[in-house]
Amino acid sequence: MHRFSWQLVFISLAFAINTVVSQATDALEQNYPDIIAATVQFRGSETFDFDVTVSSPYDTPQRYADAFIVIGKDGTVYGERKLLHDHADEQPFTRDLYDVKIPLGVQAVIVQGRDQQFGYGGKTMEVTLPRR
Repeated sequence: MHRFSWQLVFISLAFAINTVVSQATDALEQNYPDIIAATVQFRGSETFDFDVTVSSPYDTPQRYADAFIVIGKDGTVYGERKLLHDHADEQPFTRDLYDVKIPLGVQAVIVQGRDQQFGYGGKTMEVTLPRR
């Protein structure tokens, strides 16, 4: 019985180490920041404010998520928020983008992050516009 518990401890420890190494490797291999949340508020018939949460585990002064964009499904750019520094001590982080003008016919938009090295990509978030 005593030998069994040490085996269980060893297996649990091996699993935990493998998980930590795997997460670190994933962060190093990630090419783009991910958008993990996006909310939108109606400000006027064609004007909206966005709060966007970005996750970029590789954020360092040498390489970081440097923007996010609000685009239509057809690729039309409605707004962009440039990020001027890394957010290494604040992951994930939320930033706003105010007064985004979006024509009346548009029902939903896509929010996407940008990496300094690879450009736009990663996990996006589709947001339905309120009052549309």
